[in-house]
Amino acid sequence: MSVLVIMRGLKLPGKNAETNMCGIVGIVGQQPVSDRLVDALKRLEYRGYDSAGVATITEGALHRRRAEGKLVNLETRLKEEPLSGNIGIGHTRWATHGASTERNAHPHFTDGVAVVHNGIIENFTELKDELAAAGAEFQTDTDTEVVAHLLARHRREGMRRREAMAAMLKRVRGAYALAILFEDDPSTIMAARNGPPLAIGHGDGEMFLGSDAIALAPFTNEVTYLIDGDWAVIGKTGAHIFDFDGHPVERPRQTSTAAAALANKGNHRHFMEKEIHEQPEVIAHALGHYINIIENRADMVSGVDFARIPSLAISACGTAYLAGLIGKYWFERYARLTVEIDVASEFRYREIPLSPQSAALFISQSGETADTLASLRYCKELGLKIGAIVNACESTIAREADAVFPILAGPEIGVASTKAFTCQLAVLAALAIGASRARGTVTEDEAQALVRSLAEVPRVMGRVLDSIQPEIELLSRELSKLSSRPVSRPWHQFPAGDGRCAEAQGDFLHPRRGLCGR
Repeated sequence: MSVLVIMRGLKLPGKNAETNMCGIVGIVGQQPVSDRLVDALKRLEYRGYDSAGVATITEGALHRRRAEGKLVNLETRLKEEPLSGNIGIGHTRWATHGASTERNAHPHFTDGVAVVHNGIIENFTELKDELAAAGAEFQTDTDTEVVAHLLARHRREGMRRREAMAAMLKRVRGAYALAILFEDDPSTIMAARNGPPLAIGHGDGEMFLGSDAIALAPFTNEVTYLIDGDWAVIGKTGAHIFDFDGHPVERPRQTSTAAAALANKGNHRHFMEKEIHEQPEVIAHALGHYINIIENRADMVSGVDFARIPSLAISACGTAYLAGLIGKYWFERYARLTVEIDVASEFRYREIPLSPQSAALFISQSGETADTLASLRYCKELGLKIGAIVNACESTIAREADAVFPILAGPEIGVASTKAFTCQLAVLAALAIGASRARGTVTEDEAQALVRSLAEVPRVMGRVLDSIQPEIELLSRELSKLSSRPVSRPWHQFPAGDGRCAEAQGDFLHPRRGLCGR
């Protein structure tokens, strides 16, 4: 018999819960949307999922198609039973409440309401008991269905759609991104965000909704990001956004950098292979933002004064945390700067004594990692200067930071991080060199030598990739037969640890131990 013991401090009030990685898309269009919904969901496959579904409104009635497993199963269902509505929502589900079955797949329908949801409704049990006592009949095992039942009940009580939406949001607690259709309104999608990201896309006579800009890239690059507490009413020509209290608000419209062309496999068999071979190019691009190759100098980006801070805190999750561990070695060795680092899921619960004169770096590929964002806000409350090392400069973590250090890796679709990880290392190395120079802990000649070595990384990496390509498949077959884990010394242990993490992600191998956040 195995026993799993999870030890963690009490959650602080108001902190975001960890969220799963379901995908949400929505289209208010001028032509049938079901095929485009599925295409957009394909761009969110990197998030992982076990079922999928879409819903549209046709001839005044809600219709849906759902399927367990991969999107190809949903495509088959749609070929057999097409949907013709010009408005629709779609979803890829990663099961948290209830098994990965078609019955539990989103969208959920209740009395003229369709709902898709990313996140966790923390008080769903008490809401479900309350609704069931009033006669509600539940068709799924999910937490999401309480949202549909709350909306349907408010509508039966005589509330208008917007009133029902506002009343529902007052009742639910937890992390959520929601997209909602009302059967009696075939021209509007309603959406809400508290935690998981949600972006509104602006088109020509049509509007879009997505979990991130990659999903919307084929349709538009003009997006508006909702912030926590926002909800929106989206029609063909625009969107009305409200804060949690129902007051109209304006959110900036911006041009997304998530180019559609970067989110396809090209001539490679899969995204991970493509992204491995993109590393020399994207690392060179990233380094060009931080170092002056002509003068062999690391140019410091404004926002964090490394010369004045007494110490540095670093926090992140998963692969980004391992990048931070390597960065800790570089900052301490070259800049002689004391670094405190922990996994973001544990960081704020430790209540580390941090000085307001210090700075904190938060590393996240997406810029939306819930635990990392919560740790950022914890440090911000303590008065620390905040730096964000992110791939998505439009993300929440980037928006809430004092200084943003982009890794410029481009979209990373593969589940196991490759180019984002190495670009994070490149940025950390450049920042460590710049901090060393600013603090006077290395001579000018030593700083220039470090920059020259760093500038060589893309060329060397390209040569290595070219030389080992013929051996990769043979080596992978041999490694697949082994059960031993990577062994290394000093900071080399952290890339080795990321290799172990990638094994578990890519091959679904059993991880033997780890912190809650890992």
